[in-house]
Amino acid sequence: MTDQQRTGRPARRPRPHLRSAAGAALLAAALAAGAAGCSGRSGGGSSDQQSAAADHLAADPVTAVRNAADITGRTGSAHAATELVTESADKKASFSGSGGYDYVKRIGRLEVQVPPGAATTGKIVEVVLPGTVYLQNSGAKVPEGKWVKLDVRQLPDGNLVSSGATDPASAAGALRGVQKADLVGTETVDGVPLHHYRGTLDLAKAADATGGRGGDGLRTGGQTFTVKEVPYDAWLDDHGRLHKVVEVFTFAGVAGSKEAKDQVKVTSTTSLSDFGKPVEAAEPPASDIYQMKPSESPK
Repeated sequence: MTDQQRTGRPARRPRPHLRSAAGAALLAAALAAGAAGCSGRSGGGSSDQQSAAADHLAADPVTAVRNAADITGRTGSAHAATELVTESADKKASFSGSGGYDYVKRIGRLEVQVPPGAATTGKIVEVVLPGTVYLQNSGAKVPEGKWVKLDVRQLPDGNLVSSGATDPASAAGALRGVQKADLVGTETVDGVPLHHYRGTLDLAKAADATGGRGGDGLRTGGQTFTVKEVPYDAWLDDHGRLHKVVEVFTFAGVAGSKEAKDQVKVTSTTSLSDFGKPVEAAEPPASDIYQMKPSESPK
């Protein structure tokens, strides 16, 4: 594993976020299947384990937060709990999920609970790789048990919010673009001292620092969101590992509008735990991929 592990315009299309305060996977399914493969900066081996053993929290706040994605990646894997809250002028909804990410294999899996009143029902199952996302329960026209495969560049937000969760790799990867960081204080959570930082980040710079297919979603999101200095809060342990990150994304629910009433705020929270514990995640077989016709769209 190399020293740096890389994780993997809203127009009218994102309006499911407003219609049901985020009809997450329905948006994804509507944009048509077809994704490319995945790549990114990653690897594996004893040298990376040695680096992980030597990792520590940097004294400089900006450096500490920027390093969090790489240090967390060197743990090999992490389990995740996610929450996505979308708010518009007249709608609010909360999506919660759980799963994990394997930084060695560069693959993660999340199960997201859909709130009452959303355009789809049940849960969304998401498998993420650098640059690629597979979705189940992504629309009434997708047969049960089948998956829709998408390139994150097909999604206006780069899949940072449209599937009801920000995948753990992207949530951490965004911190590579940190521009400002202040140490808020130290909090003890489950007996572990965590250092709380707050500031802003730039998704375009995060994409450049991440590189490869892992940066594609971050770059697309950076082009879409209307607030370019993304606010964040991050909690790191003494080794510099990321335990929790909250990122706030904003986009225009009405294409081209800068009016406050037309803005949608999405607060993404990702909590990581059980570092190094195996994560069950696998790419769906080709026989289970549903090839959506260009004319198909969610009801």
